Amino acid sequence: MVICKAKDYKELSRKAANIISAQVILKPDCVLGLATGSSPIGTYEELIQWNKRGDLDFSAVTTVNLDEYKGLSPENDQSYRYFMNTNLFNHVNIDKSRTFVPDGLEPDAEKACKDYDAIVEKVGGIDLQLLGLGHNGHIGFNEPADAFTPCTNCVDLTASTIEANKRFFESEADVPRQAYTMGIGTIMRAKKIVVVVSGQDKAEILKKVVDGPITPQVPASVLQLHPDVTIVADEAAAALL
Repeated sequence: MVICKAKDYKELSRKAANIISAQVILKPDCVLGLATGSSPIGTYEELIQWNKRGDLDFSAVTTVNLDEYKGLSPENDQSYRYFMNTNLFNHVNIDKSRTFVPDGLEPDAEKACKDYDAIVEKVGGIDLQLLGLGHNGHIGFNEPADAFTPCTNCVDLTASTIEANKRFFESEADVPRQAYTMGIGTIMRAKKIVVVVSGQDKAEILKKVVDGPITPQVPASVLQLHPDVTIVADEAAAALL
């Protein structure tokens, strides 16, 4: 595990984008695992600028996203498909037919999860997975639990995750209570993992992830076992390391 410290969020975003762009340049038809939320937005902004300058080509890239809210359509402005279109896909030369997000409108949870696992397998697995870090240590929507999840699953969102995400909705009541998320096992099979962590409010959980015991109660702690993980953290998030 490599800890890459950045002065602030802007530098963090640039460093993370550097790692992703290197992956795309070295393997133009790579498979990128992508994340949503506030943490990776700056990284996507950097990638968009490099693409517009002609320094980065997404035309052969395939993407698989970590998660999607159950019950939201791709057109819903709070869905993660909408987020990815708005924050990255609409602004770069990527083939959207090769960008995959779990089907939030599939009511059969077992089918939705099996279908998404089949997609990840069909594209050949993930070359580089981008992650954020939740306040309770979740990655994707893999919440603290008694065991690490092996594959895509339907999760009940915890109160703390609903609280963290309600700022994106009109009210807490509008936040979906379930989501489809790529499993810990799938994430761990990615060849390379990059985690972006920003802000003083993430310092305590980041220390647990890096220095604490490996436990499904802190889902991201499992990353200690991965052979190629880079954590890019700003000074505030890395303060306790």
